[in-house]
Amino acid sequence: MKKTYFLLSVWGLALVSSCENNDDIGNKSSQEQEVHDKIVNVTHHDGRPFSTGGASGSLQGKFVAGPGGGVLMQGFYWDVPEGGNWWNTVKDKVTGWSNAGIGAVWLPPASKAQNGPLSMGYDPTDYYDFGNFNQNGTTETRFGSRTELEALITKAHSENMQVFADIVINHNSGGQSEANPYTGTNTWTNFSGVASGKFQRSYEDFYKNAYGNNDEGSFGGFPDLCHANPHVQDWLWGRDDSVAKYYKNVMKFDGWRFDYVKGFGPWVVNTWNAKVGGFSVGELWDSNVNTLEWWANNANSSVFDFAAYYKMDEAFDNGNLNALNDDMMWKRNPYKAVTFVANHDTDIINNKMPAYAYILTHEGYPTIFYRDYEEWLNKERLNNLIWIHNNKATGTTSILYTDNDEYIARRNGYNGNPGLVVYINTSSSWQERWIETNWASQQIKDFTGSSSWYPTTQGDKWVKIQCAPNSYSIWSLNQ
Repeated sequence: MKKTYFLLSVWGLALVSSCENNDDIGNKSSQEQEVHDKIVNVTHHDGRPFSTGGASGSLQGKFVAGPGGGVLMQGFYWDVPEGGNWWNTVKDKVTGWSNAGIGAVWLPPASKAQNGPLSMGYDPTDYYDFGNFNQNGTTETRFGSRTELEALITKAHSENMQVFADIVINHNSGGQSEANPYTGTNTWTNFSGVASGKFQRSYEDFYKNAYGNNDEGSFGGFPDLCHANPHVQDWLWGRDDSVAKYYKNVMKFDGWRFDYVKGFGPWVVNTWNAKVGGFSVGELWDSNVNTLEWWANNANSSVFDFAAYYKMDEAFDNGNLNALNDDMMWKRNPYKAVTFVANHDTDIINNKMPAYAYILTHEGYPTIFYRDYEEWLNKERLNNLIWIHNNKATGTTSILYTDNDEYIARRNGYNGNPGLVVYINTSSSWQERWIETNWASQQIKDFTGSSSWYPTTQGDKWVKIQCAPNSYSIWSLNQ
């Protein structure tokens, strides 16, 4: 069948549908008729997938992602159940996660914190107490014992998964009071009594001190760790039993999620990574893509793509899929962008399934939030998206078409893998579009199973595809 779309208006085309009554398409308001139907190539590189690298030590090379790269599971949420059983809970999940195609799990801060058995770990006291010392009112952490943590990491590795540690090095909590000559008051900066005996600290190791009054930022009134102090540097990454090297070589963590990196210079993460290695991502909570890119480049680290996060909220919750044309970190540098739909701190996107369809078909390193996967969303549909990501989401990205409630993009394939076309439709009607693929005279299908069509692309690579209302379809070669 020859293309006749040149003879039709864009909206007239939408009326040519065998699926549903689409009369409402022709009645869109002028404000809703903003259309972007020119192909826009939004990334330009050799097409290789996102990679977290290999694991440490004897596990080097064990973790091999699929053609589309890896998927990360955030293995916790805020206020997981108390009682010291969380490590066991996650340990029981990793086989299923690995079977689904998830290649790594990010754990909450694992060391003993001020709030003891109640703490989520973001108020660290003793970096070397993983639930094996009796301090701050408990031996186990909220999540469990050191033995249980080590068993979890071992199990994850046996299931071909990497394990990332949440690293909180902006601030400390739980020190004893001491006279501080720099403030002229008493401050809670005496950490000489930490039960592990490692990384003892005093007021000299926190701002303000001999190195200055402050650094880039403090958090919540907690003592603000001074990374300019050689004693702090030595214990964080310098010595053989430094925090970084202990976590990597003894505890066997494979990478790092750095908390609140607004609070210190990117050189800190850059130096940590240079000294120790492993995958690295920073939590820079900022929607400004210029700021995200600046930090990622200077830290030599990936960064969570908050720019994409807020644009997805605008697109999927506020009826403006044109927002997906805007700038995002994954478009600037897909190899330093970690995409997400929700996390333990923020969960504002309500229409989550199209958001997951978006991040699991586009570039970057997609993250799945524990509660979305285990409790709130359809696990079978998420597993389908994970499979599509790992097996079909390859190559650079080209946006083919957008309006307020339709979005179509193409992954252009890499190394013999054909890539895909994703069609997201947030309207209440079936939609159809002619689009240009990379495939000539080949049959394609919707790998979500939503559409029963098996169209064959024309010799010039054009084809008509469809998408169900309030849903998505994902097309690739039927092979």
